[in-house]
Amino acid sequence: MAAFAKLPPFDPADPLGLDDTLDAEDLAIRDTVRAWAADRVLPYVAGWFEEGALPDIRGLARELGGLGALGMSLDGYGCAGASAVQYGLACLELEAADSGIRSLVSVQGSLAMYAVHAFGSEEQKQQWLPRMASGDVIGCFGLTEPDHGSDPAAMRTYAKRDGGSGGSGDWVLSGRKMWITNGSVAGVAVVWAQTDDGIRGFVVPTDSPGFSAPEIKHKWSLRASVTSELVLDDVRLPADAVLPGVTGLRGPLSCLSHARYGIVWGAMGAARSCFEAAVDYAKTREQFGRPIGGFQLTQAKLADMAVELHKGILLAHHLGRRMDAGRLRPEQVSFGKLNNVREAIDICRTARTILGANGISLEYPVMRHAANLESVLTYEGTVEMHQLVLGKALTGFDAFR
Repeated sequence: MAAFAKLPPFDPADPLGLDDTLDAEDLAIRDTVRAWAADRVLPYVAGWFEEGALPDIRGLARELGGLGALGMSLDGYGCAGASAVQYGLACLELEAADSGIRSLVSVQGSLAMYAVHAFGSEEQKQQWLPRMASGDVIGCFGLTEPDHGSDPAAMRTYAKRDGGSGGSGDWVLSGRKMWITNGSVAGVAVVWAQTDDGIRGFVVPTDSPGFSAPEIKHKWSLRASVTSELVLDDVRLPADAVLPGVTGLRGPLSCLSHARYGIVWGAMGAARSCFEAAVDYAKTREQFGRPIGGFQLTQAKLADMAVELHKGILLAHHLGRRMDAGRLRPEQVSFGKLNNVREAIDICRTARTILGANGISLEYPVMRHAANLESVLTYEGTVEMHQLVLGKALTGFDAFR
């Protein structure tokens, strides 16, 4: 029993002692992103959410670029070359502020920049990645279509050759993409399209004739985020606009796997924000002559929320270590996304019950996070799609068909 007397005190903010697994650089990155979010997002985000706007998104992107948060886990070309765990910690802190801010970073780094970094030519990398890493150019990622979300193989956007011989002619892109984060503020779009040779990715400057990106309004989720449609009306691109390093769905799906990994962490940031709000409220809100945190039913809710929150963070840590070791499989990312977003939503809803009527007020973060997570639940793969990914891995039977 003497050994227990030497243990450090219990930390309610880190009940599993996960900070012990982080080194000084990990903690410095986490704390830097947390401080930036506390200064530049938290004082304003309720107003942004209420207005359904993200003012000065380009300024925020440059600030995030200055922090090294854009394309954070990529190497070279002005990118920070951070570890997967460090990138995950940044996602957690950004989404603790708001899912829309983490989405801005995820789409920029894990989708648009990752696609160019993984599959682009050296010329494409040199042209776009340094400016995207600094935040001077915002990127978007065009995969989902109005009629094709979970079934990207059926996309209708098409790219055809026009002129030239031996594969030297221009490309002409036609089609539409839907629910595109950053679309109307992007300087470059990575667009996936059918071709005669299969699905290919294209680097599309957004000032190309025939390209437009009308913003989608009237959202009740991710309101502090820019969401757009992409319209490609015979957009003519040079032969070298195609990403040369991949053909087929492996390209966009590998990008999605990278982005889903960030969601595994980010969802726990939204959950942590709601949990902390519930704990603080339970300590100060009095009913029947004492704080509601002293009642058994409230403590049971808080205990269950804490268990699921920190289990989810532990899972994110584990997946991050596997990614850093080059051993993270897509099925394991699906495991993390399925569990952590689902549990995050439950934590937010339970927090709302503790706050009572105040839980619906934007004076508190709970309803905003709960509404945002309804989008996070279905983007980058719905619950059903991740269940089927795991079901196939567990049984060997493909239930997608």
